[in-house]
Amino acid sequence: MKQQPAVVANDLTKSYKSQLALKKVSFQIENGELFGFIGPDGAGKTTLFHLLTTLLIPDTGSASVRGFDTVADYAAIRKIVGYMPGRFSLYQDLTVEENLNFFAGIFNTTIAENYHLIEDIYKQIEPFKTRRAGKLSGGMKQKLALSCALIHKPEVLFLDEPTTGVDAVSRMEFWEMLRKLKQQGITIVVSTPYMDEAALCDRVALMQNGEIMLTNTPQRIVDGFKGELLAVSSDNMFDLLHQLENIPDTAAAYRFGDRIHYVSERNIDPEIIQKALASSGQKNVVIEPITPVIEDCFIMLMKSKSKNDPN
Repeated sequence: MKQQPAVVANDLTKSYKSQLALKKVSFQIENGELFGFIGPDGAGKTTLFHLLTTLLIPDTGSASVRGFDTVADYAAIRKIVGYMPGRFSLYQDLTVEENLNFFAGIFNTTIAENYHLIEDIYKQIEPFKTRRAGKLSGGMKQKLALSCALIHKPEVLFLDEPTTGVDAVSRMEFWEMLRKLKQQGITIVVSTPYMDEAALCDRVALMQNGEIMLTNTPQRIVDGFKGELLAVSSDNMFDLLHQLENIPDTAAAYRFGDRIHYVSERNIDPEIIQKALASSGQKNVVIEPITPVIEDCFIMLMKSKSKNDPN
């Protein structure tokens, strides 16, 4: 018999003071997946996580975690999920060890009972176990919060923007920890505004303005990019964007790091672009065909949605 999905949502809608935070969001997350919700601030990610972890009730629609309804079966769900909110929410006046013992006690377990789950993580903060949580660095706070979310051996782990505000090395270490947790059979649901982290997930849902624009594997999303992508630079980057936008058949032109990414509605010879820019006074123009990444796909999806639904 096929095992039921870890998380299911059907037409979830949630509003605050008549402002829609989620607009009929639907998706399915399989057991053992590392699933990511990718989108900027205000996309609805935190509201969605609050609904799935029973902290909020939807206006319309329904959701379930491991077959339990998030409204009717909220008590059962709270026993089988771990939740790490975006803002550090542990007791800052308690030590590392006291925080961990406290959260273990809530679920009638001990650190020793599920130590194998947090061993790799906790060993990194164990030398500071007598330090108050509020005195830890950002990366150490992150590791402590994850340990507390795991101490009761959850079946589904929800991590809301866990790497926001931490350094690049800590971000990389954190995703390596998630990979090891996934190998232990835990379903991991993570949200992030960092597009580069999408490639580290099994599947992702791209979110904007309370809606899911696309759900797929990172590779299939990139493979679905329509058009040829060019990276363009010149001596006068200030005027370059506007000049590229005015070239006929331009689908999109947008800043991307120290260059501008350009997409045409049809295959266009880079020499044509070069001549058009030269006639506008641009010098030392460099045009390079490049492979799109998730962020390029996200931008094009937003432009397409805006074009089709201007309201």
